[in-house]
Amino acid sequence: MSKKVIVEAVAREAGMTQAAADKVVSSVLEAVSAELAKGEKVSFPGFGTFEVRERSARTGRNPQTGAEIQIAASKSVGFKQGSKLKDRVND
Repeated sequence: MSKKVIVEAVAREAGMTQAAADKVVSSVLEAVSAELAKGEKVSFPGFGTFEVRERSARTGRNPQTGAEIQIAASKSVGFKQGSKLKDRVND
């Protein structure tokens, strides 16, 4: 599902224009991104929780040459599903 499809669904469900729905969806995504950038969790009860996870530095291999390479420590975003989402997906 793309952002365009989400915007169309929000506009239809909320009875608003697609331009207004696009602003709403963009605002929500920006707010979630900003909180994650600060290292905060973002929770949508019943849907799930987004959180920043630390990945430690490690040694990897170049698949073409087999040479060892150092992979730097980084952060990634993880998602843990909520109970309502889990139930809906498993139905």
